[in-house]
Amino acid sequence: MSGDDKPDELAGTEAPFVSHLVELRDRLIRATIAIAIAFGLLCVWPSPAGLYDLLAAPLVAHLPKGATLIATNVISPILVPLKITLMGAFMLALPVVLYQLWAFVAPGLYSHEKKLVLPLVVSSTLLFILGVAFCYFLVIPGMSKFIQAFAPASITAAPDIEQYFGFVLTLFLVFGIAFEVPIAVIVLARMGVVTLEQLRQWRGYFIVASFIVAAVVTPPDVISQLALAVPMCILYELGILAAQVFIKQTKAPEAETDASDKPVS
Repeated sequence: MSGDDKPDELAGTEAPFVSHLVELRDRLIRATIAIAIAFGLLCVWPSPAGLYDLLAAPLVAHLPKGATLIATNVISPILVPLKITLMGAFMLALPVVLYQLWAFVAPGLYSHEKKLVLPLVVSSTLLFILGVAFCYFLVIPGMSKFIQAFAPASITAAPDIEQYFGFVLTLFLVFGIAFEVPIAVIVLARMGVVTLEQLRQWRGYFIVASFIVAAVVTPPDVISQLALAVPMCILYELGILAAQVFIKQTKAPEAETDASDKPVS
């Protein structure tokens, strides 16, 4: 047999790769459409101006009497509310976005694993929204009160809206992602990257890392740092408990059968 007759080891790999790219494109388009629809709905009600007032409320409540936020950029009064509306649209469409992500990964899962895709999507969405709500109702008011309490009386607080909302949106993302710790723990444990015993042994390291991350990504006040680090530690423990249940529920049926048939020594 000549060298030219050797089979091509890469034969047939191009088509599946292209099909995966096409599926990824389609799911990205669906996620984008969902965000666009949510953006349109929020523009109608409560409107960008309404969302602006809603997001400004925790800070304005702790400003000196008569003080308001200011705009130092000409287009900030328009640009900032639109950014807020886009962020709200992303949160509103988050279940669709996460579903498209999980649906893209689902073909590589076993049938007994696919049944838990929906619970993961729902829990991921709820945890992200819970993190944002926790930041909005507790962290931002507490941080604003703390800052104003230490501000000299000779200073009139008038924060710039663009800097404030950039800062707040960053906090929302930080707390939303931080509250996904249980999902990260579950996925890493189920993929076999780490074991449950290792997760328990690394508990102390995670606590230290949580406080370091909180000190880096939050403002230099004790309230916001503790508000991020403490929930992360609690969610880490909840993630370990949830991972035990998840791994048991997604165990292959044949694995369970083999384990039951194994003789006891």
